[in-house]
Amino acid sequence: MTPGTTGADEPGAAPGPARRTVLAAGGGLALGAAVAGGAVALTRDGDATTPVADSGAAVPFHGAHQAGIATAVQDRLHFAAFDVTTDDREKLVKLLKEWTRAAERMTAGREVGEGAYGGLPEAPPDDTGEALGLRPSRLTLTIGFGPSLFDGRFGLKDRRPGDLVELPRFPGDNLDPARSGGDLCVQACADDPQVAVHAIRNLARIGFGTVAVRWSQLGFGKTSSTTPDAQTPRNLFGFKDGTRNVSGSDAAALDRHVWVGPAEAAGGASWLAGGSYLVARRIRMNVETWDRTPLAEQEDIFGRDKKEGAAVGKAKEHDEPFLKALKPDSHVRLAHPDSNGGATLLRRGYSFTDGTDGLGRLDAGLFFLAYQKDVRAGFVRVQTALAKSDALNEYIQHVGSAVFAVPPGVRDADDWWGRALFS
Repeated sequence: MTPGTTGADEPGAAPGPARRTVLAAGGGLALGAAVAGGAVALTRDGDATTPVADSGAAVPFHGAHQAGIATAVQDRLHFAAFDVTTDDREKLVKLLKEWTRAAERMTAGREVGEGAYGGLPEAPPDDTGEALGLRPSRLTLTIGFGPSLFDGRFGLKDRRPGDLVELPRFPGDNLDPARSGGDLCVQACADDPQVAVHAIRNLARIGFGTVAVRWSQLGFGKTSSTTPDAQTPRNLFGFKDGTRNVSGSDAAALDRHVWVGPAEAAGGASWLAGGSYLVARRIRMNVETWDRTPLAEQEDIFGRDKKEGAAVGKAKEHDEPFLKALKPDSHVRLAHPDSNGGATLLRRGYSFTDGTDGLGRLDAGLFFLAYQKDVRAGFVRVQTALAKSDALNEYIQHVGSAVFAVPPGVRDADDWWGRALFS
């Protein structure tokens, strides 16, 4: 998938509670129920109410669906894929329970375990401490299970969903195995990068001896939004991205395009009902070449104007594009649902810059994250069309790839990540 693709038509904050503050349910922080994982929740600051996206507050961890999918997209990302290094099923189950309890605490702005200090001086602390004093920053932690987890080591072969397929190799892919795949993944999103990094660091520390980080990616500058009434963000090519993304408050659209229903989770995959599928792609963007491309050509490639984000022949960004007025190889035309049997993805991508490539060029691009209820009818269908003839392919290359089944939410304090899968 390329920058600008939605699977539709393209590719100082208010003071908040400190980490040591216990955010008790019903303690005055939340005003009304969070909808779609916190997408439209409000917080109270004195007598005023503030959208949760601007508050720095906590996003509820428990619910029917995992937070971090329909949740209003945060500003920063730390994504990590893990290999399970043990064949002991019970050790893996124990880790998932420990991770769940740690995730509950960190997303509420609390320290892991007994905290970062005050324990036995002869033992390492339970928490690494770099998030002490920081607000929850809307941290969400979202877990997924890769196809390789179902290889027989843990007795899960007959529980692998039929739609959890390895992605095909698309034309133009130059995938690095060291940046692809994984048994497990955890997506940490927050408005403070230190909060997101702290979360992944502590989960990796807890998992030592059971899992090992296979690869990870830091992201900044969200490239799509689940709150369409907010300003549409721009990617590193300078174009608005995710104009027609699925709204986190549109329950009907989420049921239609994102959440796996009971019918899709039949048989051994019943544990996935209420979950989703995640495709992650690391897309290198050749920004130096793009920066020397004439503006008119850039706009033809995307099929939108750079200032407003309006489709060719339209005045406003959200005006419905007339596809036949766009060049046949334009990104918007090729990625639009009408060109792909209605395929629609919920995107949560981020920009990245990882130094240089040794030749004086930025190693920069888009870390593409997309949720859907059917990978083959969603990402695979859209990316097949884009890989074949998208004019944007001259300026990008897919260099990392992974797919995961994302289980439903943790219902309460007795539940844990993956409980239905391992039960």
